[in-house]
Amino acid sequence: MKRHLSGLLLLFYIGTTSANLDNDFITARDAFYKGDTTRLATYSSRLQTHVLAPFVNYYKLRHQLLNSNTETIRSFISQNKDSAVSDRLRSEWLKILGKNQQWQLFSEQYQELIDKNIELLCYSMQQRLLSGDTSAPYHARQLWFTEYSMPNSCTPVFETLIASRSISEEDVWARIRLSLETGKTGVAIHINHHLPEGQALNLTRLKISEANPLRYLEQQTKLETRSDREIALYAIQKLLLSDTNRAYAQWLKIREQFPATDQSYFYGKLAFRAALRHDSRALSWFTKAQNDKNKLTEEQLAWKARAALREENWELLLETIESMPILVQQSDIWRYWMARALQGQSRHEDANAIFPLLSNEHTYYGQLAKEALGATLEVPSKSYETNTEEINTIQQVPGIQRALTLFRLNLRIDATREWNWAIRHFDDAQLLAAANVAYQHGIYDRAINTAEKTVNYHDYNLRFVAPHRNQLQSIIRPHDLDEAWVYGLIRQESRFIAGISSSAGAMGLMQVMPATAKWVAEQMGMKNYRQNLAVEIDTNLRLGAYYLKHVLTTLDNQPLLASAAYNAGPGQARRWRATRPMEGAIYAETIPYRETRDYVKKVLDNSMYYARILKHDDKSPTLTQRLGVIAPK
Repeated sequence: MKRHLSGLLLLFYIGTTSANLDNDFITARDAFYKGDTTRLATYSSRLQTHVLAPFVNYYKLRHQLLNSNTETIRSFISQNKDSAVSDRLRSEWLKILGKNQQWQLFSEQYQELIDKNIELLCYSMQQRLLSGDTSAPYHARQLWFTEYSMPNSCTPVFETLIASRSISEEDVWARIRLSLETGKTGVAIHINHHLPEGQALNLTRLKISEANPLRYLEQQTKLETRSDREIALYAIQKLLLSDTNRAYAQWLKIREQFPATDQSYFYGKLAFRAALRHDSRALSWFTKAQNDKNKLTEEQLAWKARAALREENWELLLETIESMPILVQQSDIWRYWMARALQGQSRHEDANAIFPLLSNEHTYYGQLAKEALGATLEVPSKSYETNTEEINTIQQVPGIQRALTLFRLNLRIDATREWNWAIRHFDDAQLLAAANVAYQHGIYDRAINTAEKTVNYHDYNLRFVAPHRNQLQSIIRPHDLDEAWVYGLIRQESRFIAGISSSAGAMGLMQVMPATAKWVAEQMGMKNYRQNLAVEIDTNLRLGAYYLKHVLTTLDNQPLLASAAYNAGPGQARRWRATRPMEGAIYAETIPYRETRDYVKKVLDNSMYYARILKHDDKSPTLTQRLGVIAPK
């Protein structure tokens, strides 16, 4: 009995000590972010044997980086190269080296950096330009053409290129236009000083047009300078964001004052916006936009193709795909629709030359291609069986242990970085072992993402995990919801991270919005409902399942429409329908919101895998059947 009690006391002591060290780490971390170096020093000394000691030492050195010698920094990076903090420290050090123009050391360290960013890229361009690298002007010039504000490290690069005329006056106008068309007026104003005085943007007129674009266009009908034309284009595009017809009417009044290239440019913008709104005029406007001197952008070509697809104009769809850059044509989306366009023209032999190769890919389009050939999805059987020894070995990897500890402390950003760093050189067997470790610890998002990285050996049970199954089945059964579809949706919504909240406020496994959760709670008669309950697994599943059933019922019991509604709202899902029955795959492809378009494809693609993994084979619909036919408005 005494021996048994002493063992329990030892376990209690170890558990308490571990908890205390965890608390000390959180305190040290808070001290780091608050800049409290004294408190950080006090707690860091207690944590040198803790699994997260590299993080504590990073915190200390990070505060002392300006005054640390090169050997101290090199030593830390070398000793902690198995942790993401080594790359983080190198990145911070490189900023100091670049700012101080210590170019030899900068160049050496920059080559070793894994996680590069635009600020450091511009420092690298400074170094290359100063060293006489003849390819540097070409590469540096590519950084100029952006609508975004660039870091201060880019300023010397751009000034050098402008002085050497590698960036021309026309290039300055090109960036001003790019900034204005995306609403980044601050960037346009900032780079306006690169234009000669008297030829630059009239900032007073720009401000007026920004405040009321319609009034500006009605009053400023005579366009005499480049500035006048650019501001008019800005105003009319701003108007176009909310009203196609009003913008087009204003355009007709002033279009003759623009050169042909600018007219083509605007018609491209007009056609693109019309295509997003499923406006039947889009295709004729795309025709006016495209000529020998003006090429449509990749995004415009994609929406010209979608507009043709929505009209089932197979000839124009094929022609548009063939005008895309070769690499874009070779993507699975446009290979599939090229094959469909060929089918639409009764060129079945040509179509069947595309479908077989595409059908071997485990993607949404690969599944559709397989079904076009009369086959159905088969989930590859396990090609590698991970054993307990392999799992235990991976669990002892220091980087994995650090990541698991950070996940346990709910420091998900640091934990994910550390996990990804630890597995970055793993082979397939190690990746599957790591995915098993993540699954056993309930870190389902890492299990999925890690299993998806394998090249030759796969385990689809880890790619499509199904936690909380008994709980979910009891909740969805009264609603008669398809289990595979619900799992497909949850996988896409949250990757099974229970306590997650999105930037928009969506909560929990099923990412229920606060207002939706409150409404559903009222409909279900939930007593004492509070918003913090919405992240609890059981409550979240109940709220999400009820709402999913609601949108399914109100949208023709169509999983595609319901999936779109769950992501973008029922009103949008209805609005995107046509005036005639439409194939579900075409509806999905022509959803204007990129996020929702990708979302519905992935949800329904996921559903197919879950149906096989959860053994729904005997009653599971095909992907084409899941997409269905969408009834008219």
